[in-house]
Amino acid sequence: MSHATAAAPPSRFGREEARVIFASSLGTVFEWYDFYLYATLAPFFASLFFPAGNATAALLSAFVTYAAGFLVRPFGALVFGRIGDIVGRKYTFLVTIVCMGASTFAVGLLPTFASVGWIAPVLLVLLRLVQGLALGGEYGGAATYVAEHAAENRRGYATSWIQTTATLGFFLSLAVIYVCRTGLTPQQFTAWGWRIPFLVSLLLLIFSIYIRLRLQESPVFQKIKSEGQTSKAPLTESFANWSNAKIVLLALIGATAGQGVVWYTGQFYALFFLIITLKVPFQTAYLLIALSLLIGTPFFVLFGRLSDKIGRKKIIMAGCLLAALTYFPLFKGLTHYANPSLEGASARTPVSVTATDCHFHLFVGPWSKFTDCDRAKDFLARQGISFQTSEPPAGSVDKVTVKIGATELHGWNEADAKTALAAAGFPAAADKSQINYFMTELILVIMVIYVTMVYGPIAAYLVELFPARIRYTSMSLPYHIGNGWFGGMLPLLATAIVAAAGNIYYGLWYPIVVAVMTFVVGTVLIKETKDHKVRVDL
Repeated sequence: MSHATAAAPPSRFGREEARVIFASSLGTVFEWYDFYLYATLAPFFASLFFPAGNATAALLSAFVTYAAGFLVRPFGALVFGRIGDIVGRKYTFLVTIVCMGASTFAVGLLPTFASVGWIAPVLLVLLRLVQGLALGGEYGGAATYVAEHAAENRRGYATSWIQTTATLGFFLSLAVIYVCRTGLTPQQFTAWGWRIPFLVSLLLLIFSIYIRLRLQESPVFQKIKSEGQTSKAPLTESFANWSNAKIVLLALIGATAGQGVVWYTGQFYALFFLIITLKVPFQTAYLLIALSLLIGTPFFVLFGRLSDKIGRKKIIMAGCLLAALTYFPLFKGLTHYANPSLEGASARTPVSVTATDCHFHLFVGPWSKFTDCDRAKDFLARQGISFQTSEPPAGSVDKVTVKIGATELHGWNEADAKTALAAAGFPAAADKSQINYFMTELILVIMVIYVTMVYGPIAAYLVELFPARIRYTSMSLPYHIGNGWFGGMLPLLATAIVAAAGNIYYGLWYPIVVAVMTFVVGTVLIKETKDHKVRVDL
């Protein structure tokens, strides 16, 4: 690849460049708004689309459905990346947004489990798969399209505006859900109000299509097409050619995998931890997360612009390392400041589960069998309680014994467990008057800053790695495996690990290990790309 000497990025975009960034970013905000609606409502959907009887099983099922959309994203990257490299960036833009918008709108029309049984979650999964496929093609197109319009010395700055859209989409989804949940009674929201955020997305879809129809094709793609340089087989060139496939693999392991887990920990897992584990009221948790995103969003642009000066790699690696080193103290800090009563009760009162026949549950469905041991551990994990697990002595007649302080419960009964926990001083919910809002918010902002460090420069970095003829295909796959598989699996894996290990913080081992892997591989093996030309790189 050819190189150019970087100059200081101009502070303002030209009119055409600004229009391209706005149109691409607006559509991507809508795409993320769609996807985050389900992510935010996943705990709520557990009771709507899955059978009652085991709350954790239903929650895991909801997360499995959520994860399904992420697991299919790399396939969307292959399908739409190929179209984008053969037919063009603009055409692919339109297809992805229509697929995403139509499937999101359809979620608002779905029957629930109470109405049609298992048909409801099957239909939900199918729509999640369509959304995931569309999103698999969306991001690569937006990043490629903007980067191929941007000036060489401000590509990080230009593409960083796209990076803000994930957070803005999340923020918009939180705002809409918050308005619906506070403007309706709980009964109204459960009966029909949850459909509103999905149905109103139709208006966003129409506006986004209108904006994108006004765009012209990327000048780089126009140039290579006029010269007959477009790829006839972008999948083969991208992945069957080892020289390029090696770069794809390094981009995944040394950049996007760590970026994905840092992103989902700082946004999604932090939200789930506040609501599910720490029992912070959802209104309070939504406002805290929304404020942290509002404060942190400008840092996407700051780090994108900084990457034009000092490079992409240094910033991404620093974000991964900081996250890996500080996640445990940060999440313990959340417990300390958001629910001090839970922290105090856990310190005073040891809890243990002595049982046989315990299982690790990940992909939960009709095939799953939950034992009393599983139910006991799942219940305690949902209460935000860490516990020790041991095997019963030989000859024991009890399959499960739960010990809460000095109280022993022989056999499993959830009502008895609730009574024992209350007697031991474990709070059923966080006391809003005891929440240290400043410190809780500060911790959330710190985690969002990590997100902006790893995510702000990543689009420019991936675009610069690959030649124009196979750029859309090559960059989309590592991005969506890193985010869709490594990142998207985080809520599901972390929830299962916590229930199995008996420690509310052990789910953090997953993002920490992946972030460390990315830091080591990225520091040693990947190269800096900020001076690589994009507009003339054919």
